[in-house]
Amino acid sequence: MQPITLTRFLIEQQRREDSACPSELRLLIETVARACKSVTFAISKGALGDVLGTLGSENVQGEVQKKLDVIANEILLDANEWGGHLAAMASEEMETIHRIPNRYPKGEYLLLFDPIDGSSNVDVDLSVGTIFSVLRAPENSAGREVTEEDFLQPGSEQVASGYAIYGPQTLLVLTLGAGVYEFTLDREMGAWRMTDGPLKIASGNKEVAINMARRAQWSPAIRRYVDARVGCEEGPLAGEYNMRWTGSMVADIHRILKRGGVFLYPSDHRKPGKARLRLLYEANPMSFLIEQAGGTAIDGEARIMDAKPTGLHQRIGVVLGDPEEVAALLEEAGQMASA
Repeated sequence: MQPITLTRFLIEQQRREDSACPSELRLLIETVARACKSVTFAISKGALGDVLGTLGSENVQGEVQKKLDVIANEILLDANEWGGHLAAMASEEMETIHRIPNRYPKGEYLLLFDPIDGSSNVDVDLSVGTIFSVLRAPENSAGREVTEEDFLQPGSEQVASGYAIYGPQTLLVLTLGAGVYEFTLDREMGAWRMTDGPLKIASGNKEVAINMARRAQWSPAIRRYVDARVGCEEGPLAGEYNMRWTGSMVADIHRILKRGGVFLYPSDHRKPGKARLRLLYEANPMSFLIEQAGGTAIDGEARIMDAKPTGLHQRIGVVLGDPEEVAALLEEAGQMASA
């Protein structure tokens, strides 16, 4: 028997008595999934499709844009603006929000996305991904123009989040707040088919995903936690841990969801408020997935999804994965604070 399709899964979720998937949300998720199919086809063409390299322009964060960043951003905007499910969209690649044009009907949801996570990997044929998050538009937004402020909701208000990972297989990983499920793109049929779920983070896998090049930015607690586990020759944990880093958050998080471990991209302890990952486009959607899979997601101290956003492109420190590993890091921080 063939695995069930994404469409069937969403319809069955919609039919549940305690459904958190009304019809508009179902159609929105299907539209995002179709857009991700278009993105994977663009990626697969590589140099033949002229999608590699940079444009010579910068995004709102001052980062050089890859061609694929812009292509994927346009694919997601074009796919989602006419369906009638959204009030507005926001993207990591755009300075401000994208309101639904007046010629199209408007819905009750807000869509946020990072069109290509890890885009520096594209030119060397490594895995990249698309991350997305869905919020409800505030009730008081009916009958008026949606504003940036409407998007500044804590991650706990998300109604869905997920990512597509473009690797040896193209996968879609999704939560609607009732577990995490994985779908694989059947290229012959053009359908997403469920291949795993509900996913649960395995405990006890001694694996750390961290960018060692940022070591100078780590707090003493982060440094102590990593030094006791990665590359140490002495101590009770010597030789027990592996370190993994791909340069794509989607790839690293997917590995943790499938086999456990912990992901760390801490903020810069030397400069309060300076961090690498975006709260709305990366940290919140990934935290929702991780928590739904039984994991923990913090900014180094507090739960990420409790953070009140202050801007569309706010950044935050990220530590997420196996609850035991996150607890061990917090214990290190507590010991150092009380010393």
